Amino acid sequence: MIVTKKAIPRRAMLRGLGATVALPFLDAMVPAFGRLAAAAPKTSRLSTVYIGNGANMKTWTPIAEGRAYEMTPMLEPLAAFRDRMLVLSGLDNKPGLALPGEPAGGHGRIGGSFLTGVHVKPTEGADFEAGISIDQIAARELGQKTELASLELSLDTTEFAGACDAGFSCAYTTTLCWRGPTAPVPMEHDPRAVFERLFGDSGSTDRAERLSRLTANRSILDSVTGKLARLQRELGGRDREKLTQYVDAIRDVERRIQRAEEQSARELPVVEQPAGAPDSFEAYARVMFDLQVLALQSDLTRVITFQLASELSARTYPEAGVADPHHAISHHQNRADNLEKIAKIGAYHSKTVAYYLERLQQTPDGDGSLLDHTTVLYARGMSDSNAHQPIDLPLALFSPELGGGQHLRRKGMPLTNLYTTLLGNLGVPVERIGDSTGTLSTL
Repeated sequence: MIVTKKAIPRRAMLRGLGATVALPFLDAMVPAFGRLAAAAPKTSRLSTVYIGNGANMKTWTPIAEGRAYEMTPMLEPLAAFRDRMLVLSGLDNKPGLALPGEPAGGHGRIGGSFLTGVHVKPTEGADFEAGISIDQIAARELGQKTELASLELSLDTTEFAGACDAGFSCAYTTTLCWRGPTAPVPMEHDPRAVFERLFGDSGSTDRAERLSRLTANRSILDSVTGKLARLQRELGGRDREKLTQYVDAIRDVERRIQRAEEQSARELPVVEQPAGAPDSFEAYARVMFDLQVLALQSDLTRVITFQLASELSARTYPEAGVADPHHAISHHQNRADNLEKIAKIGAYHSKTVAYYLERLQQTPDGDGSLLDHTTVLYARGMSDSNAHQPIDLPLALFSPELGGGQHLRRKGMPLTNLYTTLLGNLGVPVERIGDSTGTLSTL
């Protein structure tokens, strides 16, 4: 007899008072005839990690091409993933360049054009205009299979109102994501709000209600504890271990958020840091990365865009030995001391991204790991930040489909050619994006 039904639906949810817990992929979700292989259906995912304010390119770009390249100081923190990493150089985002007579604000042009491939309209008002971004193109297709079409996250403030750069609206720097030319998608910077979007269904985002729940010291998982226990009894040993690790990870993230909220209630808020965020960049970035891993693991979404550092970010990095604000130091004026500080910040960002890649690699997914089934683009919208240059961009790609372990140079090729390639590999074919002329040839 051939059994074709799944014992547990792939998108199984445990619902309780104020909580919705989506299960990760378990062996019990594979049809009975396929359990010897215990392989999940191929899942396509796109994760973009963006850094504003450019880079010290001498510490990023390898000299040699191909597989024999030497790791540079900014790439060295990613050395554990060298075999998976495709370092790309030579790609240009020319829509981010200024046209004659336009305002000087390079960050606004570059932020708005980076994922859209469109030259944005200079304005400081509400009449902003860009184009649809590649994450939202992917979300239209991949989001049909998930609870959330996409997640848009940031570690910096996310207000659209007013001007953030000379001649350009804050909409162009506080988000990378656009559902359409006049529809920017807000990016969430509060870990609690992200957590409750993933696991809460109370219908309220009121801060007083959240704090009341915090005061009661009640986990969002408490209302489904009984259902989890019953489900555990019905699963095999391997599935029980998977589910235990997953639930423990959810609880750990919630505890860390609660600790940050308790601290923010005792202390004055840090400038440009939202209440409820951890007090150090590393802790803040890690909890946001862990939330992304949980979202992918439970298949709540397959498309995530994360501004680890936005354009114009004034964050300081004492952890990296740099007390200067990031944006200010990015206008380095070719001074050796400033370039050294930018290099330190860049290497520190790469170390932070390595944490995310490690978490993806450690998380089982079907017949491999989340990293085996997720395309991760680690990107900056500028090369030389002193000149606001969106040319020869610093990019690294971790893709199941494209060959890692090499440095590929494509001098003068549009960045959007990479995007058409990525979307095609994700099963979202497009004829053209922005100024694209084809696909990324080849690897």
